Amino acid sequence: MPEGHSVHRIANQFTRHFVGKRCEVSSPQGRFAAGAERLDGARMVAARAVGKQMFLEFEGDLFLRVHLGLYGAWDFAGVISSAEALSEDGDGEESLSSIGAPRLARYRMAEQEKAEDPIESFPPDPVGQVRVRILTEDTVADLRGPTACVVEDPAGVQQALDKLGPDPINDDGPEAEKTFVENVRKRRVAIGQLLMDQSVVSGIGNIYRAELLFRQRIDPYKPGNTLTVKQAKALWQDWSVLLHAGVRDGLMLTMDGLSKAEHAKAVRSRKDRHWVYHRQGEPCRVCGTEVRMADMAGRKLYWCPKDQK
Repeated sequence: MPEGHSVHRIANQFTRHFVGKRCEVSSPQGRFAAGAERLDGARMVAARAVGKQMFLEFEGDLFLRVHLGLYGAWDFAGVISSAEALSEDGDGEESLSSIGAPRLARYRMAEQEKAEDPIESFPPDPVGQVRVRILTEDTVADLRGPTACVVEDPAGVQQALDKLGPDPINDDGPEAEKTFVENVRKRRVAIGQLLMDQSVVSGIGNIYRAELLFRQRIDPYKPGNTLTVKQAKALWQDWSVLLHAGVRDGLMLTMDGLSKAEHAKAVRSRKDRHWVYHRQGEPCRVCGTEVRMADMAGRKLYWCPKDQK
């Protein structure tokens, strides 16, 4: 399932390449036909992510709310001139090249990101079960397999936002930190479970959960109400660091202190990016103790029993 950094990066793509443009909205699959009809022909005015949810705002106080869930993904494609491509810095999502260069290209964004086979003409034919297609003169976005894809009015958006905990991309100030600390310390639930609760904090999934707790040397079974204020603040501040880095770099690289060669290796290989995630049975990178895995509220939990006491 995409974690918070992925959804923010997708929202950034919409901000750069769709906001301000009039959109043709359709449902090639047919399951979103009524919703698409309400948005078709409207100009997109804003794109915003909060945790794992994204809100695309259109003229007329209408919003498309999307939660990718386990299987959702966006495919972007675009037509970018060679001059435009050369004018960018050419690196990652910060560049138009991420969906357009050298001329006709396709780019998939979900939990992972990858360039796909170039398109031969624009717009490309929909591939697979496309729930919603958003098309402008030179860009297109196709959504497949989301958990939620709903047209909302401002009241519906606010209702969705009210259910979400703080997101440090949108606000990493003292009030957001205070809200997180209070959300954690008022409950007896294990901190490993609380971090996955989107009403406590937005955007954390299985990878970030495991890595944050290891980085702060916190037992995932420790009840939230037994954490000190200092521990809770450290978790929040570290989450802000990791999330901002994930949005910037486009990957979850949670190990620090790496040499240049180690960093390059981690960028190439997912198995070299994390302290404990998905490393059950392997020696802890710090103390050598065998990393454990257990089920916590239906999700796999990874931790070092020695370093996280």
